[in-house]
Amino acid sequence: MPLIEYQPVPLNTSAFSAPELSSETLKIATFNLLNYLEPPFAFYDFENIYSNENWHKKQRWIREYLKEYQPDVIGFQEVFSPESLKELVRLEGYDYFNVVAEPEVIDDYIYQSPVVAIASRYPITEIEAVPFHSELATTMGLSSDAQFSRPPLRATVDLPHIGLCDCYVVHLKSKRPKDLNPATNEKQMPVATLLNTIQSEVAGRWASDLQRGTEATLLYLAMINQREQSNRPMVLMGDFNDTLANGVVSQLLTQSVRNTNDNNGDINLAKYRLKDAFDLYQRTSHCPNDFTRAPTHYFLSKGSVLDYILLSSEFDAEHTTSLLEVCQYHTYDRHLINPYFERDGYSTDHAIVTITLAFRH
Repeated sequence: MPLIEYQPVPLNTSAFSAPELSSETLKIATFNLLNYLEPPFAFYDFENIYSNENWHKKQRWIREYLKEYQPDVIGFQEVFSPESLKELVRLEGYDYFNVVAEPEVIDDYIYQSPVVAIASRYPITEIEAVPFHSELATTMGLSSDAQFSRPPLRATVDLPHIGLCDCYVVHLKSKRPKDLNPATNEKQMPVATLLNTIQSEVAGRWASDLQRGTEATLLYLAMINQREQSNRPMVLMGDFNDTLANGVVSQLLTQSVRNTNDNNGDINLAKYRLKDAFDLYQRTSHCPNDFTRAPTHYFLSKGSVLDYILLSSEFDAEHTTSLLEVCQYHTYDRHLINPYFERDGYSTDHAIVTITLAFRH
């Protein structure tokens, strides 16, 4: 079954001019902002409104991170106020900023369904929402009217020494169980009510897993379809709401395909593979022997890695087409493991992952 064909949206590039290069490295970050919504609007519930003071604290916290770590390209999640974010990053030197969707407004001032965004110091020449292949989704078990829970975006960024690179930002469906609206009877016995609750919880959790896994699969298929058309390097950054190692999003790391008669199948497949930036870093001489991966999110006392940056073969030092290699992998988590309320009280519940790419000579 062929992948859906789509046309990118070209931007007016006549005014674009890349900034002067000050080094031979690039930094890429994925940043879940946690309910970035300018007051007096509320997120999800009418009580969830930042005071002006707390909103300024949140903005200051974001700007201080940008000043200290200076990423060149940033994928944002949980954006309710894109115009505010656009102005914030502009003040920090990011002249290029885009979203491809709008948050949903309910009841005049209450927002839901935040969007993803991208900011870049370098020109963005194309921008589009990644298409949802409904026909394939139906064959994988979703309803005919299914869509991405949050539309991912693709931005083609003109990066120094690399040229055009397709950067994807995603925020996959959360693990929160879907509300399947089970029929309940207030006159039921407590045991029966408990059974209904268990059934609803288990079925709702699987429905969320099914959607998240399908979203990851369709995203990957759209990416390799675009790769075949453009032959551009690929970067995928975002909050996957799952672990790559054994979760339903592991399709993003497809490493082999059965039933191929091509003796060079593994070589040809490399063009379409994505690899975890952390794994690529571990295989370089830059990585200390005792380097370990820190969680990016905590639920109660349990930490897990939910935020990732995946890269195509151009960023794999072991591949013949490699242009760059991952020379640093950093998880900014001070606000999670050693929070100071005055500084971190309105930050985010995710760590920020930043990778540094060094050009190979």
